[in-house]
Amino acid sequence: MRMEMEGTSRRMLLAAGMTGLLPLPAAAAPAPRVERLPLWPGRPPGGEGVDVTDQTVFRSPENKPDDIAWPHVATPMLTVVHPDRPNGAAVLICPGGGYARVATGRTGGEVARRLAAAGVTAFELLYRLPHDGWAAGPDTPLQDAQRAMRVIAANAGRGWAVDPARIAVAGFSAGGHLAARLAAHADASTYALVDDADRLSARPVIAGLFYPVVTMGDDGVHASSRQRLLGPHAADPVWQQRYSNERGIPAAMPPTFIAGNADDAVVPIRNSILLWEALRSARVPTELLIFERGGHGPPADRRDGTPVPWLELFLGWASDHGWPA
Repeated sequence: MRMEMEGTSRRMLLAAGMTGLLPLPAAAAPAPRVERLPLWPGRPPGGEGVDVTDQTVFRSPENKPDDIAWPHVATPMLTVVHPDRPNGAAVLICPGGGYARVATGRTGGEVARRLAAAGVTAFELLYRLPHDGWAAGPDTPLQDAQRAMRVIAANAGRGWAVDPARIAVAGFSAGGHLAARLAAHADASTYALVDDADRLSARPVIAGLFYPVVTMGDDGVHASSRQRLLGPHAADPVWQQRYSNERGIPAAMPPTFIAGNADDAVVPIRNSILLWEALRSARVPTELLIFERGGHGPPADRRDGTPVPWLELFLGWASDHGWPA
């Protein structure tokens, strides 16, 4: 089965799936160990009366088995990409998809694998979508992101070589909106305690947001993400403000890196600017990179074909704030 998102280019789909650029190791590295596990010990919260099954669609004409997106998610999952030589750092990766779907495969994307090559244990999040009728509505993806952080922390030093004090979050497109919500509302009560893992903090130490959806207000809004996230409340100014990440930045917001392209015709760069301005006003350490070209995705190569090392720039900035080291 193959479906196309309206008004979405192949580049956008690649970007939403987190295709990125990090330096390859000098010699070809062996394939990393990958595992998948469900987030919740049983049915996720708020599923009473929800009739949804996991569904996938191909994202390219070639119908590659792992180049997929999920328009419906019944069983939120973590895909863990283990480093050969873990350094103790971890990152939760929130893929994009405009809250209409989640653009992630089952074996770990390029960014996750390159981070693993650098020693970081990478966790890709397959999260539930509000349009499937979960009781928490727009907070449903946040429930899964909070739970994912707590599951990572609970298993740190057990099955995973992870330091619970060194877990970051990275988000792409609508996944950037989710990652920012997690960073700002990590300890908000969005679901009842399930097990001892839920006693742990879900707060990341660093947030990396790439071509993110930020605002639900009219100034810069990605209208499709707003409609998919807020549903019947999309036109309500109260709901718009509640789910706009430039509003109500908490003092405990972690250092936040933002990157996007000036020519993004899908999610206006205004989103990134609004968040950067809000973080600056709240005195949260932040850096904003705006590249000239690249559309909705990684920055375009230089005219001579040289790739722009945007994830390296993120890692360099993050190291100034204590992560991943």
